[in-house]
Amino acid sequence: MVIDVRRLEVLVAFARTGNVTAAADELNFTQPTVSHHLHRLEAETGAVLLRRVGRNLVLTADGRRLAERGEAVLALLAAAQSELDASTSLESGTVRLAIFPSGVATLGPRIMIEVRRRHPGLTVELTEAEPPLAEELLLANTVDLALSFAYPGQQANSVLTSESLGRDPLFLISPKGVDGPGGVGGALTVRDLGGFAADDWLAGCERCRGYLVSTCHSAGFDPRISFASDDYIAVQSLVAVGHGVSMLPQLALQAHTDPGVTATPIEGAGREITLLTLGRPPFPSAVEAVRGIVEGVLSHLRPPR
Repeated sequence: MVIDVRRLEVLVAFARTGNVTAAADELNFTQPTVSHHLHRLEAETGAVLLRRVGRNLVLTADGRRLAERGEAVLALLAAAQSELDASTSLESGTVRLAIFPSGVATLGPRIMIEVRRRHPGLTVELTEAEPPLAEELLLANTVDLALSFAYPGQQANSVLTSESLGRDPLFLISPKGVDGPGGVGGALTVRDLGGFAADDWLAGCERCRGYLVSTCHSAGFDPRISFASDDYIAVQSLVAVGHGVSMLPQLALQAHTDPGVTATPIEGAGREITLLTLGRPPFPSAVEAVRGIVEGVLSHLRPPR
């Protein structure tokens, strides 16, 4: 048995007003329409909801109970509709956004400021997550959007939709005052990295480490990794005291640059910043709004047209 919501609404109005005429006026229905809905509700439920007393219709005990339940049901439906309307109009709602660590420090504050400025009713829940974890969170429907990154040859899970937002260049991180091989125009080529073949190397997350190793292989050597950490502050601190060299992206250096290191750009080396979603547009209005803000904040990473 499925109860028609419109007929339930008629029953509640009848219980509240006490007669067919008043219920019809409240609902802007005709009296025959109200009577029809009440009789059809009885037929569909198989219950006696009304009885005639003289010239009047009154509710039975079953009718009163259903009307009371119906009033609660209609209130919940109205609340749900109100929440959806608010979300659609961007007056409220929550968007769950995952961002990689250096992005949280550099991009997160700008995203939050823009959300508050444009859509003060929206709430953004931030989660810090490296790419593999961010993809798992999306697949588990724990987050709605994931700001991620990939190096050449790396791809996100094929189930996810990946949108490129720009390129984050890489820098060689070496102790300040330590001379390395000369670069062109203040930069190093990948081949120049061979001059650091004898140094210890400090590596980052799994994706960063894989690209570091492959880049060093392109320069003709196998890097000796002495320390691995996702903490780019710790990596720079160790480099500053002479515990090897490393490779870090520009966003990490914008978040923190140790005064004891030198950051030298590596020509042609970089990672792609991506926005991952489960499924394809169109998305709910709140998600689309945050997605647009993220794209705008990352616009400085895109090459000029």
